[in-house]
Amino acid sequence: MKQFDVTALGELLIDFTENGLSGQGNYLLEANPGGAPCNVLAMLSKLGKKTAFIGKVGDDFLGRHLKQVVETVGIDTRNLLLTPAVHTTLAFVHTKTDGDRDFSFYRDPGADMTLQAEDISEELIAQSKIFHFGSLSMTHPEVRAATKKALQIAKEAGCVRSFDPNLRPPLWNTLEEAKEQIAFGMTQCDILKISDNEIQWFTGEEDYDAGIRILQETYHIPLILLSLGREGSRAYYRDMRVEVAPFLQENTIETTGAGDTFCACVLNYVLEHGLETLTEQALEEMLRFANAAAALITTRKGALRVMPEKEAVLALLNARQ
Repeated sequence: MKQFDVTALGELLIDFTENGLSGQGNYLLEANPGGAPCNVLAMLSKLGKKTAFIGKVGDDFLGRHLKQVVETVGIDTRNLLLTPAVHTTLAFVHTKTDGDRDFSFYRDPGADMTLQAEDISEELIAQSKIFHFGSLSMTHPEVRAATKKALQIAKEAGCVRSFDPNLRPPLWNTLEEAKEQIAFGMTQCDILKISDNEIQWFTGEEDYDAGIRILQETYHIPLILLSLGREGSRAYYRDMRVEVAPFLQENTIETTGAGDTFCACVLNYVLEHGLETLTEQALEEMLRFANAAAALITTRKGALRVMPEKEAVLALLNARQ
């Protein structure tokens, strides 16, 4: 029996999100803990799964705060390192009127970029059922080497490997380099979560199904999840294609963490049902729960600390029967 359900590697940072205006008309910003891989783990912890995180933050007051928060939500931090050499990575999030976001990153450098291959705990990954990663840990040579080492350990340990490209163009030197590294990630995963704009960018196909076919034929990924924002989501598994409508909320504030919440719920379903014998009914059940959870997080500011409880997701599902 493995000790952890899911271990994730990647960025842990502060999302400074808008929270109104001051009396002088200046933006008020709230320092929300964030970072896609840790958001995924936070939701999995809410669902009762045992999780662990691999990454690096600055040995500054924000980095120490992040470590405390991650521990508070139930994520193991034995391989979360603090460095005095580089400050914790920051992101400033501007929320548009439709709830979508623009990001400005302060990461040149940021502590998450300084994770090295020798920092990786082989035992931690080997003791995990699923290893989850994204592309932000492949933007620079040092952290890229660490990611590749972790993926090799996960492969040798028989972990299911999950990948969310989570494309952030400003963090790459060029989009050609981004495409090259994301392509590598696709060669390494059993589960891929990709968004509508990412599939169009990566494949050059406007039609989502045509884009997914390219990925299936090129990379042979067993399970591909396509998130479609306000249009819901799809799952592609073997010769099956299942689509489920969204649970749109009238009180949506922002979409931060929606894709991570969705991804976590998919991984939770795979942990409980396996990846070998999924049926159309199972895929629909998986997507409905994931869509409902993602809808709930859009009604809350931030993500990592405010993931929905399982009971809240089930209540929403029952209300929409």
